[in-house]
Amino acid sequence: MLDQPAKRFSLDQAVNWVKKEDPDILGFSVLLSAAKEAPKIAERVKAENPNITVVFGSHHSTFNAERILRKYPFVDAVVRGEGEYTCVEVARCLEKQKGLDKVKGVTFRKKGGIVSTPDRPLNRDVDALPFPDRELAGVQYRSAIFGVKINSRKFTTMLSSRGCPFNCSFCGIRNFTRRVWRPRSVENVMAELEYLQSEGYEQLLFADDNFTLDTKRASKLCRSIRKAGMDIEWFCDSRVDHISYDMFRDMVKAGCRCLFFGIESANQRILDYYRKGITPWQSEKAVVKARKAGVDIIVGSFIVGAPDETHAEILNTLQFANRLDIDVPDVNILGAHTGMDIWNDLVEKGVLKEDEQWEDEICIPRDVPTPVPYEEVRLLIFDYFRAFYLNPRQLFTELLRTSRSSFRIAAALKNIRGFPQVIETLTQAIRRDDKNNENLSAGRRH
Repeated sequence: MLDQPAKRFSLDQAVNWVKKEDPDILGFSVLLSAAKEAPKIAERVKAENPNITVVFGSHHSTFNAERILRKYPFVDAVVRGEGEYTCVEVARCLEKQKGLDKVKGVTFRKKGGIVSTPDRPLNRDVDALPFPDRELAGVQYRSAIFGVKINSRKFTTMLSSRGCPFNCSFCGIRNFTRRVWRPRSVENVMAELEYLQSEGYEQLLFADDNFTLDTKRASKLCRSIRKAGMDIEWFCDSRVDHISYDMFRDMVKAGCRCLFFGIESANQRILDYYRKGITPWQSEKAVVKARKAGVDIIVGSFIVGAPDETHAEILNTLQFANRLDIDVPDVNILGAHTGMDIWNDLVEKGVLKEDEQWEDEICIPRDVPTPVPYEEVRLLIFDYFRAFYLNPRQLFTELLRTSRSSFRIAAALKNIRGFPQVIETLTQAIRRDDKNNENLSAGRRH
């Protein structure tokens, strides 16, 4: 297994790695960020070894299976949706030189045409899946915000649940997982945590889309962690409408140190457009409860630049972010890609040309006519960040909180040598042209 971005491999290095491994099947996990890079690697490999079978999978491939096969003749098949069982069946069929007609959830070539088998039913028994072998990646991962490492010990990620039952128009997860949330049992999660602890992992990110969806389950897991005497620190996401002070206290006592809230907007009209299903008041209450419960770092995620969002509404969201008692504002300019309802809406309106732009990272204010031009949105965000991070009161508050938190102190000591790089990263993040439609705050979790 090769994690090309984590290894920082160039195209040539990735191709040479595949040649050295000499596999029978070459599989790519393709997100939008790899939509144009993966075909380049596949084409080079296929040119040198025509007998290799190239299979694409993951989110981007699921929503564009037939387009990929039509455009790239060197891709042989696409695994759609969650691929654990599909990949095994594909490998067995190829090993026995059988066709893929009876494998559910796959799109492939047959007699000069393209065939898509019926979707595979969602895997409901997520406890049955084996734990990932993290050593295969051969990478020591880190968690960073603004280029600042927030993990000071051996770090990894894990999922305690899959899917999302909500209807947000800016997210493709709902369509990928068919709006079904499937939690692992607390006992199964604890077994993996115990395994990770035995492997020396002490910090982790729960990468769930909805870690706190079931507050009782979240509290039960936290109590189990405490009962087992585990010394772990962890981070997670939370909606602002599935929270309670008691749950946050259980989380903090069990090692939760960083909490990401999806706040998105201060304008109810925009929240309704996103079909987020929350109110600004709920966001305020969630931040207050998390702060009172003792969460070390609170990150608030915001989105600006909706198709008809006004200058006043963008400004209102930034001012709202400034009023909330959060440590890190994560401000994103709205993007769109296949699999999102916003994408589908813009295609139906004729604003986007799906057959031409399905591989592009669309930035709404840049690529779609909007009331507030792209450069103006960027300047508003830049001015906000400059005011937020140069505010003496904010700086004093963060220094005071750091002095009282062993987690923050350990992270600070880990970053001392790289502090000049942190400042440079922050400056570039705020100023950059956002060509890849990444968030301007560079508040990436991984």
